Amino acid sequence: GTGSSILSALQDLFWLSKSKVEKQLQIISVLQWVLTFLIMGVACTLILMYILCTDCWAIAALYLAWLVFDWNTPKKGRRRSQWVRNWAIWRYFRDYFPIRLVKTHNLLTTRNYIFGYHPHGIMGLGAFCNFSTEATGVSQKFPGIRPYLATLAGNFRMPILRDYLMSGGICPVNRDSIDYILSKNGSGNAIIIVVGGAAESLNCTPGKNSVTLKNRKGFVKLALRHGADLVPVYSFGENEVYKQVIFEEGSWGRWVQKKFQKHIGFAPCIFHGRGLFSSNTWGLLPYPKPITTVVGEPITIPKIDNPSQGEVDFYHSIYVDSLIKLFDKYKSKFGLPETEVLEVN
Repeated sequence: GTGSSILSALQDLFWLSKSKVEKQLQIISVLQWVLTFLIMGVACTLILMYILCTDCWAIAALYLAWLVFDWNTPKKGRRRSQWVRNWAIWRYFRDYFPIRLVKTHNLLTTRNYIFGYHPHGIMGLGAFCNFSTEATGVSQKFPGIRPYLATLAGNFRMPILRDYLMSGGICPVNRDSIDYILSKNGSGNAIIIVVGGAAESLNCTPGKNSVTLKNRKGFVKLALRHGADLVPVYSFGENEVYKQVIFEEGSWGRWVQKKFQKHIGFAPCIFHGRGLFSSNTWGLLPYPKPITTVVGEPITIPKIDNPSQGEVDFYHSIYVDSLIKLFDKYKSKFGLPETEVLEVN
């Protein structure tokens, strides 16, 4: 009757409202992370400098003293917080795209690992969500394995930002940090390195599956020195969430980007996503495209204290072949045609 119709309409309205609220929470969760990625470090540095010039200077001075005392903590992979990694905001972050983590093989807790993550994308959204939070269940899928996402060491010189990053299990991508975690932190550690780095980010664009890998062999040498198994990881959809202006080799734009990359460590990209209030406008929010991160089969690596170039080249070639096979095996399952080829540069 009429009462049932009214009740049904109210239920529809309730669920519509709930859906809208969840969508807004997803947008807010992604926006806060994008702003953190782009401006948190600089903003916190400027605020700290400002406080030093006010009557509250003692607070800033105490933090700076703590910063000096605590300077080496990031390279040891310390101060991981399971509470932060399990924040509800990361589940909304995951569902915005959505992001998925696919396990293909078990990992032994008696071994250490170096995951090679591909491709970089603009911001490495899949890498962050899958390995620096528990939103996709990395600890449940790989029990006993502690993931450490490696990022630019310069981020850990920024006040407040460094502490925020450490709480997610993020560490500097330098030799000191990787050596410490793989040699003095027991077994069951997995360091995730976005191998292509800033150079790869310059070429990422929707519809393109390419990785910068041919001359990236340092991670293989580190794996050999510590006897850490290599694990290829490919994130389908990572390049789809932002559109970028690609400068051709030899152009003034590419020259500026490479200068930044060489001297500062990152390459400034001209990119855009969707707007905050409409998907039909440009903005900083990524497009809500699915990102599926597939963790491949580990490659057993022997421990060689001083590996020769020939040994590094040999295991590097095995790694490249494994990555290509991983891509070919799963490409059709995640929306790519069988004819799609992974471009290795």
